[in-house]
Amino acid sequence: MNTKKLVLCAMFAALTCVLAPIAIPMPGGVPVTLATFSVMLAGCLLGPGAGTLSQLIYLLIGMAGVPVFSGMRGGIGVLAGMTGGYLIGYLLLSAVSGAVYRLYCRKVKGGSVWLRRAVLMLAMICGTVCLYVFGTAWFMIVTGNTLAVSLTACVLPFLPGDLIKMILVAILVPVLSKRIQI
Repeated sequence: MNTKKLVLCAMFAALTCVLAPIAIPMPGGVPVTLATFSVMLAGCLLGPGAGTLSQLIYLLIGMAGVPVFSGMRGGIGVLAGMTGGYLIGYLLLSAVSGAVYRLYCRKVKGGSVWLRRAVLMLAMICGTVCLYVFGTAWFMIVTGNTLAVSLTACVLPFLPGDLIKMILVAILVPVLSKRIQI
C-alpha cells in the first residue's frame, strides 16, 4: 500500500470518527448516525482492503476510549453492548461494498456513468445486508429479543436513511475517484 492510500485510510477513519458520534436515539436502542455513509464511501472509493483498514483504525480509536462511537461514547465495552455487532459490521460493509464494486467495475469498464452507479448501488446493498445480518444477530444475542422485534428496532427504521446515503455515495464515488485518481 502506497503513502497516498495510507493517508486516505487515515482521512476516512477521521471522517467516520466525526460522523459516527452524531446520533439520533431510536426507541430500539440502536441510534441513527451518518457513520455508514463514511463506511460505504471508504469501501467503494478505496477498495475492500484500504476501505476496511480505515474502519479498523476507527474501531481501534474507539476501543482505546476516544469517544467516537454514537452518542460520544468510547471504550471496548461499547463493542460488547447491543450496538457492537453493527460497529464490527462496518468492517463487513466496507469490505463487501468495495469488493463487489471492484469486481463488477472491471466487467463494465468503459460503461456509462449510470451503469457504474447502478453497480455502486448493488455493491452497497450487498454490504448493507451483511451489516444488518451481523449486527442484528449480535443485537438478538445481547438483548434476547426475537427476530421480529430486532428487525423492527434495528433494520426497518434505517432503510430510508441508508438508501439516501447510498444514493449520495453513488453520486460522489465517480467524481471523487477522478479527482484523487485512485
